Amino acid sequence: MSFNALRVSEAGSVPPRTLRLSLLAMLVASGMAQAAATPENESTLTVEASAAGQPEQNAADYSVPITRAGTKMALTARDIPQSVTLISQQRMQDQQLQTLNDVLHNTTGIRGVAADMDRTNYYSRGFLIDNYMTDGIPTAFASRWNLGDAQTDTALYERIEVVRGATGLLTGPGNPSASINMVRKHADSKTFTGSLEAGYGSWNKQRYVADISAPLTAEGTVRGRVIAGYEDKNSFIERYGADKKFVYGVVDADLTAATTLSAGYQFSQINTDAPIWGGSPRWYSDGSQIHARRGYNTAPDWAYNNKEFRKLFVNLQHNFDNGWNFTLNGTHDEMLLDSKQLYLDGYFDRASGVGTSSYAGYPVIGGTGYNTGKRKVDAVDAFASGPYELLGRQHQLMLGVSYNRQDNRYYSAWANISPAELGNFNEYTGDFPETRWNAREPAVDTQRVRQKSAYLATRVTLADPLHLILGTRYTNWQRQTLNAEMEQNNTTPYGGVIWDFAENWSAYASYTSVFQPQDYQDANGAYLSPVIGKNYETGVKSDWFNSRLTTSVSLFRAELNNVGQSTGRINAETGNTIYVGKKGVVSRGVEFELNGAITDNWQMTFGGTHFIAEDADGTRYNAQLPRTSLNLFTRYRLPMLDALTLGGGVNWQSKTYTDIGGPDGNGSWRARQGSYALVDLFARYDVSKNVTLQANLHNLFDKAYDENVNSSGIVYGEPRNVSVSATWHF
Repeated sequence: MSFNALRVSEAGSVPPRTLRLSLLAMLVASGMAQAAATPENESTLTVEASAAGQPEQNAADYSVPITRAGTKMALTARDIPQSVTLISQQRMQDQQLQTLNDVLHNTTGIRGVAADMDRTNYYSRGFLIDNYMTDGIPTAFASRWNLGDAQTDTALYERIEVVRGATGLLTGPGNPSASINMVRKHADSKTFTGSLEAGYGSWNKQRYVADISAPLTAEGTVRGRVIAGYEDKNSFIERYGADKKFVYGVVDADLTAATTLSAGYQFSQINTDAPIWGGSPRWYSDGSQIHARRGYNTAPDWAYNNKEFRKLFVNLQHNFDNGWNFTLNGTHDEMLLDSKQLYLDGYFDRASGVGTSSYAGYPVIGGTGYNTGKRKVDAVDAFASGPYELLGRQHQLMLGVSYNRQDNRYYSAWANISPAELGNFNEYTGDFPETRWNAREPAVDTQRVRQKSAYLATRVTLADPLHLILGTRYTNWQRQTLNAEMEQNNTTPYGGVIWDFAENWSAYASYTSVFQPQDYQDANGAYLSPVIGKNYETGVKSDWFNSRLTTSVSLFRAELNNVGQSTGRINAETGNTIYVGKKGVVSRGVEFELNGAITDNWQMTFGGTHFIAEDADGTRYNAQLPRTSLNLFTRYRLPMLDALTLGGGVNWQSKTYTDIGGPDGNGSWRARQGSYALVDLFARYDVSKNVTLQANLHNLFDKAYDENVNSSGIVYGEPRNVSVSATWHF
């Protein structure tokens, strides 16, 4: 198949370098896809389809052929006019992506900034990701109260869906970054089946997971599934350790041949000992860097951070004879926090080790905090989708309503640490006495957020190769805090066009508006006004072998006003980071991705992004984020020894920096991290039809890197580490 010259329309003012990268990415994706389509490779693929003609997923594939991501209509990734990444269960198994943290660290176009070992904020296209969903129900995310949600275990999920760019049709308010949707596993087996997995890794990590499904009636019309796991580990960080327990149960019942009811409960508990809070101090007071070893920990033995998650959910689906589907999702989630920690944020004299404050006018170099809290989410989402005919052509329609109420209640006791209390930092080993805590008081961040929404979208076939998607979402948004109330009404339009210009190729363009109330506060403690803006995207997609292999290249542009930007300074009265609203913030760039089966034996995911984000003054926005990044992972099953599968990959990102306020608020210093690559290796051996052994090696070259180039504290990424596991399938 020949690759014709493509005319790429600029989304706004795209720099020549961005255009060159986009065209290169198109050629890479096209070349690999065409290589996959050669008769030699094509002959090895087994293409399957359901009775309805829709492609079915091969369990060993990295691709997922059908998804409701982006529009809630069941479509292939090629038919969605946005950048979509689908992470399958097989890929999570191969790479040992055991938490949502692991998944996002290995996803195209997403990069994290770690606040410490337990908390990471994730970004895409220069903006914070603030929409996380489970089975399509969103939970708003406030970075100030990041409680480690990304530690959620992926053993509970069938796949993870990532839609990059603005996702107002799905979520209402949100940044033009990405939305993350975790799709739960269900009891879909009418026979007794399951797996038992045991693993061991560096720093005495032990992990055990059981996944068992069984029919609960003779006919299999009622089925049950239980997933339970336990993990215990130490760390390269001294004194730090963590254990995790989780159990998940779901019952799926076929009420009729066309109606299925699911109900389940999910419980998980994560306890950490001596967790570092905010990283270890970065600078001496003369501006030179403190070169602490990677395993250095400022946390005392009495520090801990414990979390508990409880989730009750129900799902009802009905398929009508005319092709329409109705889905009802409901959830009640509770998250409990109990934490005592120590935080250092000062600058220390190189010779004497005496601390100097980073807060202008305050003799404070940190503090101890006793925080407890409860986050409760009650939500329901109902939608219907299906075909309709108009003017002799068949089209699709989706419409729905949703309600979401999130209560965040936090209580805190804080005690400042003065330079005299800490003493000589050069001799500090985490031996700091536990505070005699005052009574905990309600935190100013305590809040209640309500969202009521109605949404609809239609996919119109204008001609055989030309499709138009139009949609809108109306949202009533309310927030109540201890001392303020805010209500906003917003209508979010969505539009996209897809042109199938060749058998396996499509071009697309899309537009949506952006509206995002902010939890950031200015120097006076007042909340910033909502972000408003526009998001554009255009690109080319292809799929091969019934969507077992997909490729995409996209150009994007987001134009925003009043975007919250960290000043790198802390409000000594509230303890919160001070933000300012930036006008005229523009993010523009290019992304590409190839994902899926090259042959039956060869799976690959390869993606990259390059973007430029600046405010109206030309100042780099969120400079702590790499402007260019690449993700590659591949695995190959040896034909001459089909019991053995080998693979590996590399994640690379460009340099980053952030300017941070110096001692006593005078001037600013620059935190830097050069470009770096992390290389992983993987091997699996099928001992028998039912037993497999697997080994994974992470950070092969033991690269030292800072994951927190956003503050005066350093958080090192994990050194070289290895894990081995054995799995019995029955």
